Amino acid sequence: MHWLLIGYMFLFIDRPFEVWPILGDMRFERIYMLGTITAWFLCPNKRWISNSQHLAYAAFAFAVLACWAISPWSERSQPLIEDYFKVLVFYVLLVTTVHDEKGLKRMVVGFVSVMGLYLMHSFREYIGGRHTYRMGISRMIGVDSTLGDPNSFGASIVFALPFIVALWRTGIGGRWGKLLLVGYFAMSATAILLTGSRSSLLGLLFWVVLVAFQIRRGWLWIILLATLSPIAFAALPESLQTRFETIIDSDVGPENAKESGEGRILGLMTGLDLWASNPLTGVGPGAWRPATKSQVESHNLYGQLLGELGTMGAVTFGSIVFSFWKNTRRIARIRRAYGDEATGFPFQVASAVGTGVVLLLFMGNFGHNLFRFTWLWYGGFLIVAAHCIKIWVQTAEYDAMLEDEAAE
Repeated sequence: MHWLLIGYMFLFIDRPFEVWPILGDMRFERIYMLGTITAWFLCPNKRWISNSQHLAYAAFAFAVLACWAISPWSERSQPLIEDYFKVLVFYVLLVTTVHDEKGLKRMVVGFVSVMGLYLMHSFREYIGGRHTYRMGISRMIGVDSTLGDPNSFGASIVFALPFIVALWRTGIGGRWGKLLLVGYFAMSATAILLTGSRSSLLGLLFWVVLVAFQIRRGWLWIILLATLSPIAFAALPESLQTRFETIIDSDVGPENAKESGEGRILGLMTGLDLWASNPLTGVGPGAWRPATKSQVESHNLYGQLLGELGTMGAVTFGSIVFSFWKNTRRIARIRRAYGDEATGFPFQVASAVGTGVVLLLFMGNFGHNLFRFTWLWYGGFLIVAAHCIKIWVQTAEYDAMLEDEAAE
């Protein structure tokens, strides 16, 4: 069952049916998912892991449905609703069939491997001449069309980076595994630079700072990267150099680059205006463009949340973020209590998920990532990790009790 889920991860991220139309005509993804659901029904080892985060997701899903049902643009946004609930189904399959450390490790390694294949596939297409020309520069894009936009592609890369640290710390694959992770990071950083996505570059730098605070002598790594950064910057085409310089000085680039940056603030302000007009349910999920008569999306998570889902969406989405915090905080207390003993894979995954959520919230200032699959997938990883840690604690306490009895 786990391998079927990893296969669906590949289909969802790389989306070969968008690259080769014949697969799309066959509805290959739908057939595969139906087969996976059938296998799930037949799977004898299904188990529901108890966690309050399930209720948060259920509440948010209800809010999304309610806001969509009463939206005047519900027909237009139906594809978004269908895609979101497909991800929700995958989440259910994940948390009911993965309930031990071995399965969690398989899923996380599978996810990183799929992202690596996605990057290599996209690089292959980029070298072959596939890119987009926007904001006056040539920009690398993902091989798919759904999340292949330079900004979305770059964001996907950034959000997967925390799991590099988790795999590195647990030493999976030994020396070769670490060499592969180094190559994966180098490929990720290069792709982010080639996308010309300023938000993704900021996300990458923010991730480096977060990691530096989590490891010993992190400041040495910051110094090393700060030393290498000018070399990487100098290797970029002049157009990309100018693009990234606009992060500091917007006047060095073209006017549309300046307008693009200001559009993130405009997205938040427009979202607040929509919320004021529709305080309870907003204009409906996916209804930003028709409601605002804009040619672009909000490019701001918080404007998107308030504008499209109103107070109902804000409260239920807040419960999801709170659940992430609650789970990671509980696990952090266990790590402090057990010290060096609490360094196993589930603990590292929990740390990676926590970092990933911080990145999602940070980059939400520059992108509309409310319905991104990452919220559900990472929630599933965290719930399974928390369950594994709970079992680990029970085993540790039981072993300690046996030792005390033996000593007596």
